[in-house]
Order: sequence, then C-alpha cells, then structure tokens
Amino acid sequence: MRKFFTFIFLIAIIVAAIIWIKSCYENPVQPTTTPDEEAATSTRKDEDIQRYNLDVKKSQSGSQSPCDTIAVMEYVLNNYPAGTYLVSFDKTLTYNIPKAAVIYYNEGGKQYIFGIVARSKPGERLIEPKNIVGYDQSFIDLDSTKLGTAFFYLTLFQCEGSHLSVVWEAPIPSHGGLNRMYLDKWNYRGTPYIKIDFHYARGIGHIDYNYFLINGLTVPPHLLMTYEGINFKRTMANVNNDKYPDYYEFVYYDTGKRVFVADSVAFVWDQKDSVYVNTRNKNQTRPY
Repeated sequence: MRKFFTFIFLIAIIVAAIIWIKSCYENPVQPTTTPDEEAATSTRKDEDIQRYNLDVKKSQSGSQSPCDTIAVMEYVLNNYPAGTYLVSFDKTLTYNIPKAAVIYYNEGGKQYIFGIVARSKPGERLIEPKNIVGYDQSFIDLDSTKLGTAFFYLTLFQCEGSHLSVVWEAPIPSHGGLNRMYLDKWNYRGTPYIKIDFHYARGIGHIDYNYFLINGLTVPPHLLMTYEGINFKRTMANVNNDKYPDYYEFVYYDTGKRVFVADSVAFVWDQKDSVYVNTRNKNQTRPY
C-alpha cells in the first residue's frame, strides 16, 4: 500500500511539472522597461516626452515672448535629428532649478541667442540631458556608450520677428560634465568670447572652451582651450601681439610628496596651418 501511494505522489508531481513548463512557453514573462529606458531606445517616445514637457512649460509660463527659451527648445525639437536637446547649466545649489544654457545678445539692432545643443551619436541609444550635465557626469568620457554619446555644439541663433534661424554651429570637444557658460572679453584686445566651463572630475579640476569672435559675431568663432587641475594648467596669454589669443602650458613635477610647477611653454596660433605651435618645438602642435 505504501508503495502505491508513493507511486501516485510521484505521478502527480510529474504532471504538475509538465503543466507548469507548458504554461511558461505559452505565456512567457514580458520584460519590463522603465519610461527612461523606453525613451532612450524609441525616438517616437522621446519626442512625445519632449513635446509634453514643452506644453507643460508653456502652460506654466503664462505668456510667451518671441524667441524666448521655450521657443528655442521647440525650434531644436522641430528642426534637429531625434535625440537632440537644448541643454541646461549645472545646478548652483542642490534644490534650485537649472537654467537653460542660453545667452541673449543684441548687436546692430538684431537679437541673437548663444545656446548649447547636445546631439545623440547615431546608432547608439539616445542621450539623456541629466547624464551629461554636472560634476559626476564628467566621468561619462570613460564609457559613454552605455548612456549614449553626446556631441555638444555652441550654436548661434538669430531672432527675426518670431522666426529663429541658425547662424553657425561650433563643436565643443567634450562628451559630458557641462557646468556653465558666460560672455567675457579678452583683456589684451577687448575681443568678446564665450567661455564654456566643463567639470573635469578625474583631474579634480575644470576645462574651459573659449570661443573668440575674432572676425565678428556672424563668423564661426576661434576656439582656445584652457584648463586647470591638481597637476595640469593652461592659461590664456598674448605672446606674439596678433589678434589670436595664445596660451602657456605649465609643466608639473611630482615628487610623490608634493606637486609643483617646474616650467611653462608658450604656444602661438599659426594662421597658415590653423594649429597652435610650441614656441620651443615647432613639431609639437595642438588643434585648439
């Protein structure tokens, strides 16, 4: 009798196992994705989210003025490839609302807007603005492909009536860690330039991309990169008295116990070859 019940029990377990396996094949568990993951892989979903956010901003702003920040965001959404955004600056305080990365500028009775636009690299997942702005986000250069690769551009827009158009775009050679942007003047010649500051967490410092309006506002600018960290430094300078800014590259010495400046080398702009040249070694050049 005991053997009989044991046999029945085993048969019941086998039948239950067969039914469970069959149900798994007939009703497979569908993978779940978060809204962010869906937007990162679906251009349609990303566009829907952007348009919804724009509608919310419009309703909250009350009345819009021609070519305001919302209009610039809408222009980028309507005229650029999917995964392109007008980004915002880094937060200055933990809980404040980040400001859009724009500077309004008037010249000759015309209104212009400097804006920082980030595009997603084709063939990769779409970038998310929150992953490319801020101190921690400067680490994205180590492996940007998992979060998408961002290509930044300093863009000059012109406003005519309520119509926006692009005057020029200048690439910014960084993929993440945006901090802020402001308008400044070169002390030597009074040349205006746009300084775009990026965090550089790996070197406990920052990198500045300086766009000089050498030949006027509507001509693409000249780029000079400067930076400073615990063991690296490059400063803007006037070395050869021409209209292009030069720089000094500092050489650091590390004893293991302290780090200090051992020397500095001047680089000047070569207009013929469009590169910065080491004044001590003509074979050493830099693109910006």
